[in-house]
Amino acid sequence: MGIRDNNVIIYDTTLRDGAQAEGISFTVGDKLNIVKTLDEFGISYIEAGNPGSNSKDEEFFIKVRDLKLKHSTIVAFGSTRRANIKVEEDANIKSLIKADTKTVAIFGKSWGMHVTEILHTTLEENLAMIGDSIKYLKSLNKEVIFDSEHFFDGYKEDKAYAISTLKVAEESGADYIVLCDTNGGSIPSEIGEISKEIMYQIKVPLGIHCHNDSGVAVANTLIAIQNGLVMIQGTINGYGERCGNTDLCTIIPNLELKLNKKCLEEGKLMQIASLARYISEIANFSHNERAPYVGNSAFAHKGGMHIDAVLKNPTSFEHISPESVGNRRRLLMSEVSGRSTIMAKINEVEPWLNKDSIETKKIIDKLKDMEHEGYQFEGADGSFKLMIRRVLGKNKKFFDVKEFQVNCAEHWKKENSSYALIKVEVDGNEEITAAEGDGPVNALDGALRKALKVFYPSLNKIRLTDYKVRVLDTSEATRARVRVHIETTDGEKVWSTVGVSTNLIEASWIALIDSIEFFLNQDD
Repeated sequence: MGIRDNNVIIYDTTLRDGAQAEGISFTVGDKLNIVKTLDEFGISYIEAGNPGSNSKDEEFFIKVRDLKLKHSTIVAFGSTRRANIKVEEDANIKSLIKADTKTVAIFGKSWGMHVTEILHTTLEENLAMIGDSIKYLKSLNKEVIFDSEHFFDGYKEDKAYAISTLKVAEESGADYIVLCDTNGGSIPSEIGEISKEIMYQIKVPLGIHCHNDSGVAVANTLIAIQNGLVMIQGTINGYGERCGNTDLCTIIPNLELKLNKKCLEEGKLMQIASLARYISEIANFSHNERAPYVGNSAFAHKGGMHIDAVLKNPTSFEHISPESVGNRRRLLMSEVSGRSTIMAKINEVEPWLNKDSIETKKIIDKLKDMEHEGYQFEGADGSFKLMIRRVLGKNKKFFDVKEFQVNCAEHWKKENSSYALIKVEVDGNEEITAAEGDGPVNALDGALRKALKVFYPSLNKIRLTDYKVRVLDTSEATRARVRVHIETTDGEKVWSTVGVSTNLIEASWIALIDSIEFFLNQDD
């Protein structure tokens, strides 16, 4: 059941509310993998779907029974009974029971407008729907969480009626009552004042469920917790309908590190950055690199003065230790970087070098030459570290590309419009492969990795997540040099590489080679 005796209970609804986000469609296998990951992380409750809404969720609730969970309680979600029907005859209630979970969450309306204009029933019947549903589920020995849908909007329109829906839920035996800002239109001062008042009127443990339509879901959740609420409903990476839900990857570190409220077992917070990225991968979304705590840019420093300060005292520009959330500090190479930045980056590869070393001078000279050619290493740590290793003669060469060809077919406007042929050599053994792709770069990428996976199966873990091209000297028109940045991930770490050439294919090729070499050096 998770950590019920600690300060805050985390209730994850990534698989239900998060799955309603535009562009997300989890398979049953995806959902089972997410459940296992959230359980290992230590989430108390996992709201896994609405068994009455689709056959996929029905299949999931059958298969999830076979999982041996250590921390998490699986929750089936659905609505109260419909108007003017016996609770035991309601199809949705039957589906909740069929899901066979110990805990169920049901939502009911707390906003009079929704009752009369959306459900087309009376305010009195709505109260009966809430009460009947909770009493019936409690008679079956279920733990019941009542989601008071549109509570804050309802409160602002008709305070007495909104509170009456909570009173009915409490009297009917609900174990938790969750106040929902379903439209996401409330602001922290409103959430704080209303939460404080409800705390005096309802004795059942209260929770908070916020949407991010005003951009303040995390702030709303924090202030609710500070006013005594004990359960947080949210999603990993803030996925959810419209603008999303409270981002658990932001709220959990805020609770643990800022408010000293425990919601995870000791040491688990260090897994949150990799958890966030893992869920991004399954959702097939580019990870938000500017997300607080878990983004790749969360502890990235670019300005020379900032970097100099953070190297002297990390707290000067870092509000927490990056390692506490499983992240890392990044010092960006750019036109505003100072010599201390370059030295710090060099020391990440070779700690024994100092600013007076002959090797350091060689590296800086090489850096200047490459920058003159158009290279820029901001956000291209992979290529910069490889350059250092190459200058020092310490870069391990894992493969040689003997030759390659790339062609664009006549049907260039269609998918798989290009194909590439490549020959690589590894320890005297040659491999020749071909691959199709959506354009020449995609075909080259596919062919190269297809060939190298024969020798290095770990390459199955990596994939490109971003590809950018910038024309450097536009006055040269089609003869201009281009700089290609690519970003690659293995599902946990992210690294970026860069290539420059007057030939777009060659620039892309340089960045691709660096990407794979960097991974193999790290994996070795």
